[in-house]
Amino acid sequence: MTVDIRVIRAGQMYRYYLRETVVGDGRRPARTPLRAAQEQAGVPVGRWMGRGLAVLGLVPGEEVTEAQLRNLFGERGRHPYAGRIEADRLAAGDSAKKAFKAGALGRRVTVTGVDFVFRPQPTIYLLWAFGDDEARRVIEAAHERAIERVLEWIEDEVAVIRYGKDGIYRVRPPGGLVAARFRHYEARSGRPLLHDHLLLSVKGQRLDGKWGSIHTTALYENTVAASALYNELVAAEVCEALGLATEPRTVTPGRRPVMEIAGVPHELIRWTSRRSDQIAACLAELEHEYVTAVDDDGELKFLPVVSERARAKMNQIAALKTRPPKQKTQPLAQLRAWWKVSAILTSKVAADVINSLLEHARAAAAAIRARVAAVVDVALAAIDVTATVFVMNEGGRFHRRHLLAEARRHLALVLRGRRRDPGVDDQVVAAAISAHCLDITEPKTVRGLEAGYRLYTARWALSDLPARRRPPTPAPDPDRQPPADPGEPAEPRPPGQDAGEWEIPRIPLLYDRAVLAGAVVREKLRTTTVRGRAYDVVAHQQAAMPEQLLAPEPADPEHDDQEQKPGRREALDMTALRALRESRTDVEALDVTAERLRHLQDAFSEAADRAHSTMNRYTRRDDTETPHPVRRDDQQVHHPQDPGPHRGREAGH
Repeated sequence: MTVDIRVIRAGQMYRYYLRETVVGDGRRPARTPLRAAQEQAGVPVGRWMGRGLAVLGLVPGEEVTEAQLRNLFGERGRHPYAGRIEADRLAAGDSAKKAFKAGALGRRVTVTGVDFVFRPQPTIYLLWAFGDDEARRVIEAAHERAIERVLEWIEDEVAVIRYGKDGIYRVRPPGGLVAARFRHYEARSGRPLLHDHLLLSVKGQRLDGKWGSIHTTALYENTVAASALYNELVAAEVCEALGLATEPRTVTPGRRPVMEIAGVPHELIRWTSRRSDQIAACLAELEHEYVTAVDDDGELKFLPVVSERARAKMNQIAALKTRPPKQKTQPLAQLRAWWKVSAILTSKVAADVINSLLEHARAAAAAIRARVAAVVDVALAAIDVTATVFVMNEGGRFHRRHLLAEARRHLALVLRGRRRDPGVDDQVVAAAISAHCLDITEPKTVRGLEAGYRLYTARWALSDLPARRRPPTPAPDPDRQPPADPGEPAEPRPPGQDAGEWEIPRIPLLYDRAVLAGAVVREKLRTTTVRGRAYDVVAHQQAAMPEQLLAPEPADPEHDDQEQKPGRREALDMTALRALRESRTDVEALDVTAERLRHLQDAFSEAADRAHSTMNRYTRRDDTETPHPVRRDDQQVHHPQDPGPHRGREAGH
């Protein structure tokens, strides 16, 4: 994710933002005015954003002052010009209590805002750091416009004001929201990291003119979708303006690929990720302590494997333990010169590549666009999105926001940096919900009746998918056994191994099964015609596949146009699956052999036939608008026995 979120509370946390964040993550000297501190740090001043500025007497792009920040975020949600309003009321003869109340925006709150951190993909801010001034201005402009678009989406689709008993009523803030944006140029390690802090106030005005508070849980729940939208917008505008293209790169085996600018060497990303290496080394130490920890009776405290949830928590601990102190900030021109020299000396990338990084990226983009055409089929995209979300969410249950985030990721994967028509992501989600999802909501609250909190599962019976492999069971090793005495120190490190080299068993990820699930349904549609149309599955599949995995040209082009001989139809594209297996990227955790492929061919043909007949039943029901009886076995397949209320973030990615 390239968008992070953190709450802002009045008090010590707000003082941290006023002391460090607003001056480029440097240390603000005592008794130094905000504008002077920002000039010394070499960072631009903060700017106001949002459609709610007009109500408060602010203008978009206006400079953020220290008094305005203190009133809105530090004084528990007061008007940015609260001091002026209070003075005017006192001069008009109002009491001190009434004058103070006039400067307040509704009730006083403890959580005064949230901090959204927007940063582009590493290859984009590397081009920003090493490119010329034109490339820098293009990337910064794309970065700013993407933030504006995401904020507009939050105002229109996400932000809600709760009011009434227990917050039972919810309404969109019709006037919009208010946010202050601050630009930073570097990471704590001193390496380039273009990012902006968007301090979003929780205060919003209802239709009746009263001020309420934005529900921060809704902002947390939609952070993944906001991150996917931001990535898509930034990459599309940068590629369009500079003639570039994106490509999928698998950073962590078993996880989904990330979209990066083609032609930028991965060694440069490694050069910027010194903090990541430190966190990885500390994480390995924590994992070893986790699997060897014992209680007072000498029994293991935790599982002998590391789950993804446990690993995520340990990753946060490792990040805090290895967090370096902040350095003194420098002007951008000086930073860019130092970054280029440091990269040439320490990144192991040739100097001519770094000096002409933009030209290398443009050459790679020309090769990619000559081989991969943008094919966006909404119906097929809906299949991929539903299959991925269904497999990767716990219990196969999900909300609309999960489909929306995955739809945006899918479009970024297919388009390779090209612009898309507005609303295509919503069209994919609508197609997925109408054709491939079942509503299993059993609302116990008013919120459960809202469209964004409806609970869905897939209509397919994907029980025939290969189950997750069991984590490997290591052979007994006396050097790896937990200590029998809890008072003994941790077991010694094996000879010749450094931190991070232990083989800690981990639970495999689900993305490999999600890829296979989408391929199964797509390949079934390749040989059928649904609702009067034929799907170009091959073109769709190639558009969403890394170019190094594309099937080679046929050996005999003269006979390539001949029709396929009649015979047993295949339910899977064997060539694509073998290529994926040989690449050991997206489906590294799959043990797919030739016998397994033949078994899957028969099993998924039968499963897809059942799914096709189920879709026909729902189609006839929609056409006739009469209730259709559902068999008991179908209910057992599609409906969990006790889904209960929505799970919120627990059902997310």
